[in-house]
Amino acid sequence: MFKRKASKSEKVHAGSDNKRLYAIGDVHGCYAEMQSLLDMIKADHTALPEKECIIVFLGDLIDRGPESQKVLESLISSPPDFAKTYALIGNHEEMFLRALKDDPILIPDWLTYGGDTCVQSYGLDPEKLRGLDPADMQVVLKKYIPQSHIDYIETLYDSINFGDYLLVHAGIDPALDRDAQDPRKVRWIREPFLSYTKPLGYRVVHGHTITETFEPVITHNRVGLDTGCYDTGILSAAVIEGETLRILSTPQTAFPT
Repeated sequence: MFKRKASKSEKVHAGSDNKRLYAIGDVHGCYAEMQSLLDMIKADHTALPEKECIIVFLGDLIDRGPESQKVLESLISSPPDFAKTYALIGNHEEMFLRALKDDPILIPDWLTYGGDTCVQSYGLDPEKLRGLDPADMQVVLKKYIPQSHIDYIETLYDSINFGDYLLVHAGIDPALDRDAQDPRKVRWIREPFLSYTKPLGYRVVHGHTITETFEPVITHNRVGLDTGCYDTGILSAAVIEGETLRILSTPQTAFPT
């Protein structure tokens, strides 16, 4: 856990009044780490003065890690009882929805992109899909993946505002105003967002791009929270309360390859 204070030349960003927000980076099917971080968040929140508590998952709940099904089912059936909980749609959820609803021809690409572990978490061997026509793949997948999980992903948000903070999955186009952002781009963008150093008028909290040091990246205009949980076991959250920004992270349980 650490704090970062703005320098005298930086704008001081603040969250919404009388609220405490925990923004959680990319879970990617890491159910055990998610539960561990939620336990840490609950302990942190209950030890502090009473305020409304908000938890926001920054997208990419699924794929790559081993337990996408358990991650989704827990958020649907037993979300944290001490906070209002929201989730953003990430690029992996976008591919999941497009493959299962609109464009089954994308299923092979989704499986290669991390969807294979998602499929396995529902009890289906992805190898049994190989060689099938995409439409037939979709039929098989829908026999294993509950409609309630598809419906839940369809309800996810593109972005959430919290005081001087904007929460998105991947980032924003620095050339556009907040209200003019392309919803698909905020799920996929890397550059020019990641290297943009000028003030944005607000601080963007995001995941999507794994940080090089496997620690959150905090600058004057963004907070990057994808610490590569499916490789490292490190799942991170930013705690935003007033003008304070802190980080909570699970211990590393694996080593990057």
